[in-house]
Amino acid sequence: MAIIAGKDLCEILDRGVVVDMLDPELQVQICGVDLTLRSIERFVTRGAVDYDNRERQVSKTEEIAFDDDGWAALDPGCYLVTFNEAVSIPKAMTALARPRSSLLRSGATVETALWDPGYRGRSQSLLVVHNPKGLLVKKNARLIQLAFYRLSAILDKGYEGAYQNENL
Repeated sequence: MAIIAGKDLCEILDRGVVVDMLDPELQVQICGVDLTLRSIERFVTRGAVDYDNRERQVSKTEEIAFDDDGWAALDPGCYLVTFNEAVSIPKAMTALARPRSSLLRSGATVETALWDPGYRGRSQSLLVVHNPKGLLVKKNARLIQLAFYRLSAILDKGYEGAYQNENL
């Protein structure tokens, strides 16, 4: 499996794999696309996961407001973040994300799941602030780089889970 890069990346982006970018000139990188911060939420209840999702309970959250200058001050802990950009992953590829290095150098990271073939939505990820002094984060900050990979085969059936078309 190889990362889709360069001209091949530009071609898939032209087909609408990532939309609602704030500034494609800045966000499109050699090997992926930077996704930017739309909103931050704190967890207020515990979640529950099981084997077949019949008893799954997603944690409830509450939004954290940005100040008048667009900043949010986060204490150490875990936060749910939603991205500005929406994705539409073709059935012939998948995507994985990694945190931007400036985030890591500030004592924070982003945990993500696999973007499945056929998934469409405005994704969410887990921002984890490890720095004991916390983290200041500005609205629209570039948090992760999403990299795309071609599959060994085109799938007949794509993602059909509960998060299809989320946050659109």
